[in-house]
Formats: sequence, structure tokens, C-alpha cells
Amino acid sequence: MDGATTAPEVTVERRGKVPEDAADYARSKVSTVFRHAPEPVLFARVKLVMSPDPAVPRPATAQVNLDVNGRFVRAQVAAPTMTEAVDRLHDRLLNRLDRISRHWEARRGAYPTRPATGPHEWRHGAEPTHRPDYYPRPPEERELIRHKSFTLTAETPDEAAFDMEVLDYGFLLFTDIESGEDSVIYPADHGYRLAQATPRERTGSPRAIPLTVSPRPAPELTTGEAIEHLEATGRRWLFFRDAETGRGNVLYHRYDGHYGLIVPA
Repeated sequence: MDGATTAPEVTVERRGKVPEDAADYARSKVSTVFRHAPEPVLFARVKLVMSPDPAVPRPATAQVNLDVNGRFVRAQVAAPTMTEAVDRLHDRLLNRLDRISRHWEARRGAYPTRPATGPHEWRHGAEPTHRPDYYPRPPEERELIRHKSFTLTAETPDEAAFDMEVLDYGFLLFTDIESGEDSVIYPADHGYRLAQATPRERTGSPRAIPLTVSPRPAPELTTGEAIEHLEATGRRWLFFRDAETGRGNVLYHRYDGHYGLIVPA
């Protein structure tokens, strides 16, 4: 693509004591990756945040959201300084754009499989992660402050794993196109793990990713019970069936120490 003719202005949002020159530096670094996108970049937004807590070892967080001709691409990193965070963000974003470039070329028929250089090259963990640290908010102060509701994408586990990587998420809630079940995919040892609201035998086509499937159904819980279960297990997120709707939901710890909830529309 010709990034010089289609590049949008990079919007930068600052929170906390972000250095004055960090916004211009972020605009410059993010703009340079547009030419690596396989399609025009329609929108770009960067968020720079400095933690007020002096005890946080990596207080600088940089996040970018791109709209690449309708596909959402996201990256987020943390570092000791904002300059280092922006540099890492640039590298992480380059990696994601390379992945979707190879994915789109494969779908167009340029390569026989996705991706061209090997079925496991884009597996989770192939690049160093610099995710922000979780704020150790006391349990009695935690609140459910974010509720996301959206229509789940119907796709294969391969596609869901790919989308999870491009979006820089630790898990992805989706509809398994083979079984029709609300499902969640996440990184596991040597590959990925798939959990379904109600597990069903899968007989689909061969997969490009190493995948194991949980045989256990998602627990049926209220949101309050899910919070209690999450705290009891000490995990970062919990996949469960809502006691009222029966749909698969995900409750998760936000980086600010509060809870977030993802539910199907």
C-alpha cells in the first residue's frame, strides 16, 4: 500500500505525567508502520499513560488502536520509560501488521496455507510480551466498572486464535462455527486451549494451530458468584455461563485492579 497517500492523522491521548515530547514521538513512530499495512489505515489512536504509583516497575504504558480497512488491530506494552514504551509499541505493531499481511495474502491465494512460512509461526509467545502490570487493588475496593456487549464472531478456532493475537488479547470470546457454542480460546502450553459453554465433539477440518479442548462445561454462575469464583481461584479471567441467559460470559481483571465483563449481545 502507499502509506504516504492514505495515512490518517495519529490521535494521541495522554494520561498522567507523560513527557511533553512523547506525543510527537508516538505520532512519528506509529506513522512509520502504516506502509507495512496490507490495506489502507483509516484510523489511528494512541494512548500514553504514566502510573502515579512510584512502586510500579514499568510505569509507562503505550497502547495503539488501528483500523486497517475495517480490521481492528491493537497493541499494548509497558516499560520503565515512555520512550522505551513507544519503541516497543512500534515493534509490536509491526509484528501484528506483518501477521495480518501474511494472513490476507493467504486468503487471496498467494500462499497455499496460512501463514506462508509455517503453520505455527504466529503462535502466541513467538514474540516477547511487555504487558502492563496489574495494579494490586485490595479486593474490597474492586468494582465491576466495564461491561462490554457485542455480537460474537462466528469463526473457527484457527481464526479466533489469529484474531486474538492481532488484537493483543489474552483470550477471545467467540462463537465456534462448527458447534455453534459460545467459546473462548486462550494461550496454553505449546499452543492454545479451547473451552466451550457446553463441550461438543469436534470433527472439523485440520487445524493450523496446536489445540487442546477442555472437556468440562463452563460453570453456571451469576455475576456475583463469578466474582467470588475468580477471587477464589486467583486467575486473571473466568469463562462462565450466565445463570439467567445461559450464554458464555467472561469476567476479567482489568489492569487498574477492577473487573470487566464481556457478554454476547
